[in-house]
Amino acid sequence: MRVLAAMSGGVDSAVAAARAVEAGHDVVGVHLALSRMPGTLRTGSRGCCTIEDSRDAWRACDVLGIPYYVWDFSERFKEDVVQDFIDEYAAGRTPNPCMRCNERIKFAALLEKAIALGFDAVCTGHYAKVITDAEGNPELHRAADWAKDQSYVLGVLTHEQLKHSMFPLADTPSKAEVRAEAERRGLSVANKPDSHDICFIPDGDTAGWLAEKIEMTTGDIVDESGAKVGEHPGANAFTVGQRRGLKLGTPAADGKPRFVLEIRPKENKVVVGPEAFLAIDEIRGIKVSWAGLPIAEVATGEEFDCYAQVRAHGDPVPATARMERAEADGVEAGPGNLVVTLIEPLRGVAPGQTVVLYQGSRVLGQATIDAARSLQRQAL
Repeated sequence: MRVLAAMSGGVDSAVAAARAVEAGHDVVGVHLALSRMPGTLRTGSRGCCTIEDSRDAWRACDVLGIPYYVWDFSERFKEDVVQDFIDEYAAGRTPNPCMRCNERIKFAALLEKAIALGFDAVCTGHYAKVITDAEGNPELHRAADWAKDQSYVLGVLTHEQLKHSMFPLADTPSKAEVRAEAERRGLSVANKPDSHDICFIPDGDTAGWLAEKIEMTTGDIVDESGAKVGEHPGANAFTVGQRRGLKLGTPAADGKPRFVLEIRPKENKVVVGPEAFLAIDEIRGIKVSWAGLPIAEVATGEEFDCYAQVRAHGDPVPATARMERAEADGVEAGPGNLVVTLIEPLRGVAPGQTVVLYQGSRVLGQATIDAARSLQRQAL
């Protein structure tokens, strides 16, 4: 096949490209220039996609003997990922920018361009697996190494995108083996540290970065009954589950710490309460998509058993889910929302996060969390 290898400049993408070459594919390497922000040009930037990463990607392609290109996707990245991140926080939600990048850049913009240029697949260094069923339909599954599994952030991939996705690291038992293989192949990135944090916030100070992008206005911190217990410098600076930095003037009746339960940007209020109220029993999701063909229960609206995961490295918990059909004047008006009932409550779930559903190792699909409900809190 003609394969376009997305080269981040890290060890995973370099070894994935090497395996694609070794498998006999016609491979071309491409590095995505996603940001023109000054912080990403400095050595020591904590994210990915820096100038140094571009050079490391070029060196890897040189060793592998494959062509290398840099594609400038910075404008689309700024609009579809960075601005989305700002808008979501401004609306009081907690977004996942890596999810948006995979959805809108790496497996939308990049894949679209690759197919237009005649490539059959895009190869990345993600730890996940595509399995083809008996009818030839692709399914997304967890990688062999669950500790490194990245199927969560790929839950946004559609049936058509999975048909053109290649993950050569799927069956690799550990990251140590990938590094050892890179060493054997003479790749200079063999011992390069993993990227972390948000790539467009290179110093890791998300609150400080947002303060420059979103107008912050002082407002009230209230308890679950609505009584004022403190003031905040800007509601958008807080996240659900936060405990530190609240500086409350009124102690809780039981003397225990309070946590952020809810952010209400329209009222410019932050709601705090006991830790027990962070336990979420029901999630309602919007912008639902299915990784591969949806299971039969999706079309019928029947409830199905699954596991729900709300963070990239979070533990999946048993749940049931169903599609709730949207109606207008008694007439079905669209696919509706996803309702997930958690058999084991999850702590600190926030609107804007992504819930990904699994059956066994298979990724069923995902939704953006619109509402998270605590039965204990509702019972008051």
